[in-house]
Amino acid sequence: MALEGKGMFIWKVPRIEGGNPKAAAAVAKGAGFTHVLVKIANGPYVYNGTWNDPTDYTTPLVNELRNIGMKIWGWHYVYGDDPVGEANIAIRRINQYSLDGYVIDAEEEYKKDGRRAAAKTFISRLRSSLPTLDVALSSYRFPNWHPQIPWSEFLQGCTYNMPQVYWMKANNPAEQLVRCIREFQGISPSRPIIPTGAAFSEKGWQPTAAEVLDFLNTAKSQNLQAVNFWEWYDARAGIMPNVWEVIRDYPWTGTPAPKDLCEKYIALLNMHDATKMLDLYSSTAVHITSARTIQGWTNIYTWYTSLFQQVLPDAQFTLTGFSGSGSSRHMTWTASSTAGTVQNGNDTFGLFSDGKINYHYSFFTVAK
Repeated sequence: MALEGKGMFIWKVPRIEGGNPKAAAAVAKGAGFTHVLVKIANGPYVYNGTWNDPTDYTTPLVNELRNIGMKIWGWHYVYGDDPVGEANIAIRRINQYSLDGYVIDAEEEYKKDGRRAAAKTFISRLRSSLPTLDVALSSYRFPNWHPQIPWSEFLQGCTYNMPQVYWMKANNPAEQLVRCIREFQGISPSRPIIPTGAAFSEKGWQPTAAEVLDFLNTAKSQNLQAVNFWEWYDARAGIMPNVWEVIRDYPWTGTPAPKDLCEKYIALLNMHDATKMLDLYSSTAVHITSARTIQGWTNIYTWYTSLFQQVLPDAQFTLTGFSGSGSSRHMTWTASSTAGTVQNGNDTFGLFSDGKINYHYSFFTVAK
């Protein structure tokens, strides 16, 4: 089931709501959260809710949150020194709580030499045991600043990408979020973005309520399906005036917006009619794949005819995520057909002012 709405990361469980799980569940419900993300492991070890305390603070909180119908994701800080051990503890904790999803938090330690192999080992072990679980990567907001991180190796096994869009020492969350989305569009495989915004204080810096609202509005305008914030305790501590209130009161759900181009595109693909696809394009539109570039309705019609009849006959297409506004869109998708399956569909559109596609880049591979 797709992750949608507002979520909050929880780090040290005893610090939130005085350590009262029932109170925490009531606050989460009152804030309109659809999900929370609770730390369950650190490296190859169980994390029970705080440092240097063997008490299991996590289980009572998980139980109370589940009682109110909250989706519960577990997050796990990984180091890469023992990827099999880290994967094994993740599998154990995920199964222990029957989690709705799991987040890999990979940061500075994963810039060391040899970490690409560690990421592959970790993902392979995790997915061999949990092939259908929703999994997300939580790491830096700008991949171009951190090329050492094994982005592709991790994202290959992920359902979502949850970048940490913390605008520390700045006041431009909207600009940073848009940049984050654009940079990750250049990383393969592309995964739907669910960003984590700043709701914490550090080294004298803290976000303002206006900045948090700007972050939320931008996420909405970019057609993102969900957002998270780091971190519950700081957001509730009263050190950042009105930040919690802005997150709590933000109406993420509401009247459904008219179908976006990406939704219309997938709906038309599922009709398997090349003529109908042309309704989305300008007469001079350009379509680009890794193999060739074509232009105009006639050539685009021929491409879709081949797609529907030879490449993916009788396919069922599914939109897994999209972002963008105005003149640009980016989307990810999957497909299942009699000729094989697609798990890495990745398309970018450039639009004229009338909403017609002028530029279209497609990438996907068919697995037999």
